[in-house]
This record gives sequence, structure tokens and C-alpha cells, in this order.
Amino acid sequence: MTTVPNTQADVAVTGTGARPRPRAVLPALCATQITSWGILYYAFPVLLPRLTADTGWSANATTGAFSLALLVSALVGIPVGRILDRRGPRAVMTAGSGIGVLAVLTIAAAPNLPVFFLGWILAGIAMAATFYPPAFAAITRWWGPGRVRALTIVALAGGLASTVFAPLTATLAEHLSWRQTYAVLALILAAITIPAHALALRAPWPPAPPALPTTDRTPIAKTRPFLVLATAFTLSSFAMYAVVIGLIPLLTGRGAGTTTAAWALGLGGAGQTLGRTLYTGLAARTTVTARTVTLIALGGATTAALALIPGPLPLLVVLAVLAGVVRGNLTLLQATAVTDRWGTTHYGRLSGLLGAPAHIAAALAPWAGAALAAPLGGYPLLFGLLAVLSGVAACLAVWGRSDATSAPGVKRA
Repeated sequence: MTTVPNTQADVAVTGTGARPRPRAVLPALCATQITSWGILYYAFPVLLPRLTADTGWSANATTGAFSLALLVSALVGIPVGRILDRRGPRAVMTAGSGIGVLAVLTIAAAPNLPVFFLGWILAGIAMAATFYPPAFAAITRWWGPGRVRALTIVALAGGLASTVFAPLTATLAEHLSWRQTYAVLALILAAITIPAHALALRAPWPPAPPALPTTDRTPIAKTRPFLVLATAFTLSSFAMYAVVIGLIPLLTGRGAGTTTAAWALGLGGAGQTLGRTLYTGLAARTTVTARTVTLIALGGATTAALALIPGPLPLLVVLAVLAGVVRGNLTLLQATAVTDRWGTTHYGRLSGLLGAPAHIAAALAPWAGAALAAPLGGYPLLFGLLAVLSGVAACLAVWGRSDATSAPGVKRA
């Protein structure tokens, strides 16, 4: 393995140079990621029981609306990425915050399921414009070679969204109806994210650095390495999110109480935050191919262990935490996948294209996992199948490597 030294070409590809990093961006994005994820994503499972009890709408229908939002987010993320590349994050993320407020108010006031679905479609648009991808695009262009540490900080903050807003939402719901709770959350979303995005993201948007020189004129998004990597991430994301949703029924099927299983899931979230703190060191010591293959394979290994090991319960909890550590690293792996291979020239567009199928798979995973568990004979066999999918994804990551297209300044396998 060799490390390509920093050169003038490196500066060109990463778009670094000597320009200053806007100081207000990082704390603002930390605050808005916590708030946006907490309200648009994590409040829903907390309010779902009260919502269905009050309205009489089925859990399948209401959860379907939430899944639709995730699908919309994946698709809208592609044009959002193009806009980010050209214009920067300020207008996109500020507008996304406004749409998010409108979405939450629409959900809160929905008199019937069609309006409820409309609210979640708007929420999906807001997710595409305010969640990790646009925030990561902003950091990648502004921070250049220091992006991994900055990305880690924002991802760590985002990991606190459930810690902050799940109990806050539950506390509000103890004193208010689910509709009133969503209305209060909409006010919080407006008060924090709209001014933060509008005021903190005003720094000039640096011009895109020149594209990497190549003898092949095939667009990057149509090359074998890109398509194979997208497939690997899609399979890995499907397996990862199916495991998250299937963990509680897996543990309860092995004798754990519902509360204990929920604690195991929560500790897995803590492991996810821990994992994100480790990624900077991992990126500094490994090649892009090696860490991609290793992390996807480790995800499959923890899933296989959960499938094969029946207990005792403390060991299963440890495995759930280890699975969370791997998930935390995979978040940052996907955030840096484009820059590590193809530079930052078209980061927003390429990240949107690379992430869209993975986000769709993540949206479908809860439904598909539950549907497959019964015909497979239970969650242990489902987890075994998911481990196999992760193994296939790791093999694809090896096959899809392309040293010729790796960005300067990164280690090559």
C-alpha cells in the first residue's frame, strides 16, 4: 500500500486551498441535524401508538406513510444534490426547513389518511433537503481534507437526535394530544432550523474543483466501480435496517422482555455513536477498499452472530452494541465514499445517485424483513439471510474497486 502525498493536484481535487472554513457552519449543522432528525424521524415511532388509537387508522397504513416519506427523500435527494453542487446549501436547507415545518403541521392537522400521506410526502422532501446528505455536502466542499473530522462531529450530533427528542416527544405526549405534540414540535423545528440554516450558511460557496483527469469519458455514475459500489451499499443498507427493526422480535423470541429488548436496541444506538468516534482513526490507517470491505463484512458478522447465538441475554446485548458500532462507521463510510474515490467536483449529485437505492432499500427493509420472517421460520433465519446479503455486498465491494479512479491523497489498496 502506498500513500499519495499532498500535491497541487490534491488541492485541486478536494477543493481545499487556503480559504477559511466558516466558523458558524459546524455548530449550526450539529443543532439542525439533532432537531431535524429528532422531529421528522424519531418523533413518529413515539407518537404512533397514540396516533392510531386516536384516529382508528391502522398501524400498517400510518407506517406506510412514514415509509413513503423515506422513499420520497431518496428520490428527491438526486436533484437536491445537483442544486447543492451549483449553489451551495443555504437556499436548499433553509427551504427544506420551511417545508419540514409545513409537513409537520399538515400531519398534525390531517383529518384523514390522504392528507396524512400528503404531510409525509412533504416530510420526505424536507428530509432530502435537511438530513445528512446536504449537510455532508456542505462540509465536504468547505472543509476539504479536514472533512472526516468535521463529518464525524456532525454525525455524532445527529446520533443524539433520538436521545433528545424521543423522551421530549414522550413527555409532551403525556400532557398533550398527538396532534398538539406535533404542533409544538413544528414550532421547535421552525425556531431552530430555519434561522440556523439561513444565517450560518451564508459563507461564499467555493467553486467546484476540476474533475479528476481520466482517459475514460464514461460518466462516473455509469462506470462499473460506481454501479457495483451502489449495489453493495444497497444490499448492506437493506440488511442493516432490517436488523435494526428485527432486533426486538428476535430478542423477545429468545425470552427477553419487551423493555429489556428495547434497552438492547437503545444500547445499540449508543454503540452507533461510539462507532462514529472511531472512524477518523480507521480512515487514516486503511485503504478505501479495505475499510469498505471490512465494515460491510463486520456488519454481516454481527448479524450472523445474532442469528446463531441463542444466549445468554447479556451476550446478545453486547452483540447488539457491536452491531451499532459497525452501523455508526458505515454512516461515515457512505458519506466519504464519493470523495475518497472521485473527488468533490460533483459530490452532491454523485452522493445522491449513490445513496438513492440504499435509502430506498432502508425504507423497504422494515416491511420486507417482517414479511420474510414468517415464511423463513422466524427471525434467527431471517438474520442468517441478512448476513448472507452483507457477505455478498462485501464481495461486490472487492470486485468494484478501481485504483485508477481513487482521489489523490487517499491510500490505495
